[in-house]
Amino acid sequence: MTRIKRGYIARRRRTKIRLFASSFRGADSRLTRTITQQKIRALVSAHRDRDKQKRNFRRLWITRINAVIREGGVYYKYSVLIHDLYKRELRLNRKILAQIAISNINCLYMISNEIRKEVDCKEYTRIE
Repeated sequence: MTRIKRGYIARRRRTKIRLFASSFRGADSRLTRTITQQKIRALVSAHRDRDKQKRNFRRLWITRINAVIREGGVYYKYSVLIHDLYKRELRLNRKILAQIAISNINCLYMISNEIRKEVDCKEYTRIE
């Protein structure tokens, strides 16, 4: 019987997987079965941590805004600021507010004071 040479498709698939796992340590970069397992695990972790990263950045922005607002001396909270922003229909997202809070604190104080004045005026006119 003559020897049958196999095709190149399986080898091409394995080399593609090996290229993905070339930076892994030990058997995770050498053995095909463990490479495929580690590849699945890495992709699952990447997918999960993308959502976690968005969550963590949102928490960081909220913390920065709240810290700057509370240190300002005026009794004002983050939740009240966001509520007043929505009342005024100012759609400044938390990322931009956090950047303003870091780079230019006075600008954030001006925004919060103007919002506070206008919201207070509107509430008092409704009561009368």
